[in-house]
Amino acid sequence: MLIRMLREYLRPYRTAIVAVLVLQLVQTMATLYLPSLNADIIDQGVSTGDTAYILRTGGWMLLISLGQVVCAVVAVYFGARTAMSFGRDVRRGFFAQVQTFSAREVNQFGAPSLITRSTNDVQQVQMVVLLGFTIMVMAPIMLVGGVIMALQENAQLSLLLVVVVPVLVVVVGLIVSRMVPYFRTMQKRIDRINQVMREQITGIRVIRAFVRERHEEERFAEANERLYDTSLRAGKLMALMFPVVMCVMNLSTVAVMWFGGRQIDQGQLQIGELTAFLSYIMYILMAVMMSTMMFVMVPRAAVSAERIGEVLDTESSVVEPERPTPLPERPTGRVELVGATFGYPGAEEPVLHEVDLVAEPGRTTAIIGSTGSGKTTLLNLVPRLFDATGGAVLVDGIDVRELAGADLGSLIGLVPQKAFLFSGTIADNLRYGNPHATEADMWSALEVAQAKDFVESLEAGLDAPVAQGGTNFSGGQRQRLAIARAVVRDPRIYLFDDSFSALDYATDARLRAALAPRTRESTVIIVAQRVATIRHADVIVVLDGGRVVGTGTHAELLETNETYQEIVYSQLSAEEAAA
Repeated sequence: MLIRMLREYLRPYRTAIVAVLVLQLVQTMATLYLPSLNADIIDQGVSTGDTAYILRTGGWMLLISLGQVVCAVVAVYFGARTAMSFGRDVRRGFFAQVQTFSAREVNQFGAPSLITRSTNDVQQVQMVVLLGFTIMVMAPIMLVGGVIMALQENAQLSLLLVVVVPVLVVVVGLIVSRMVPYFRTMQKRIDRINQVMREQITGIRVIRAFVRERHEEERFAEANERLYDTSLRAGKLMALMFPVVMCVMNLSTVAVMWFGGRQIDQGQLQIGELTAFLSYIMYILMAVMMSTMMFVMVPRAAVSAERIGEVLDTESSVVEPERPTPLPERPTGRVELVGATFGYPGAEEPVLHEVDLVAEPGRTTAIIGSTGSGKTTLLNLVPRLFDATGGAVLVDGIDVRELAGADLGSLIGLVPQKAFLFSGTIADNLRYGNPHATEADMWSALEVAQAKDFVESLEAGLDAPVAQGGTNFSGGQRQRLAIARAVVRDPRIYLFDDSFSALDYATDARLRAALAPRTRESTVIIVAQRVATIRHADVIVVLDGGRVVGTGTHAELLETNETYQEIVYSQLSAEEAAA
């Protein structure tokens, strides 16, 4: 997966990559040439007292060093720029893929894991790309070039490499093979840390209300300790690697000095040649050590690439049609469910069983039922947050699976069960429903949603700041702003998913009264638990266990439907229900 990702996302930067390769090649060749010149200075300049030769060769070394520095700086610049661009592109592709997911795929991975994959995992792969351009490219060139230059200096001493290099490769291979499972476990435990942290931040009020701080500290400590244990084990192996490499390097130096000194004593080797050979041995072993660093990073990046690839390769269960059916010139927003069934993969029973329902324009259709009866799931089939696994959902007689997502979305104003606001300002959130809304449009929508008074009371008005999730507003205020966001859109279909639950009865009644003129020509579907919210609806659909068990007006169902009677009398007295 790592190779595939690199090939796909680095393709646009081929020119920069070629430049990095050429610059690293020139830089490494210059590095390898310097010890040879230094040997010449010692053997032909210092030993003979030829000052002119020393100055001439030394000047040449300075010029080569300057070129080496320039090549190194430019190579690092292009390498870093390409690596950062790679990370940006992967994150963008990851985010775009997640945006295509239905709620089913999001739940499959979970929000904490998706966050970890788009941040920490991408960073691991990006770091390997950066080190690859600076180390991985240089190491093989230096290794091969060092061996060639060492053989030129002294073939007999070069036989030491036959022993040293295989020893290093075997030791590093054994250590790295032990580290890979730990890296895979580490990423999963980072997911767990994110999950616990998100729950604690989101549920801080509940935690404090029930005085469960100690319990949450223990939960976080447990997740933290598991990550610590795994990281410590991987760290110990990583820490073991470098002393082993340094030990081999130092023993190699001692061996070169020992055998080289004997050759000098016998007149078979000059001091400058021994100095150059020592430099080449160090370069060779340094190349192996740099490769060792990459061997540490690559396994973890490979694990991260697998996790990213799982998301990128996951196809959404909600797929755009290849040839979308165009909407009518004047869509009415009529919604019809024909035998609609929905079940999660692997579940024993579907959530919805062959639901038939018609919601006409200009009428309010309410859906009520006990908890877990499938009300929200049914509503989510209309905007294709899920796709029906059986039957069909029709808008203006067209199956929603045949409509382009943008066309379907343009017809719908959804107010979800959990009123979510985005960080920014009130105006930003209202324009989320309609980017072209004027201030007059926004104030009109706020008036309908019974939010105008409290927004006017804010010092900044429409420009008042909204915290992430709208946490600086009460539940009722968030619901009213979410309703206003849908009203600003002026859609053909309004979907209210228990969107009045945080409102008091008086505000609820005023809001529905103000909403009626705005929705006169639109289809309105309301999911509610509260009977008072839906008792005046034109049609009430009663769900029980994912099945429609009753359809009619409040008065009709109160007389004939036992399930509806149970719900009504659990909230109202007989006199209030009949009124």
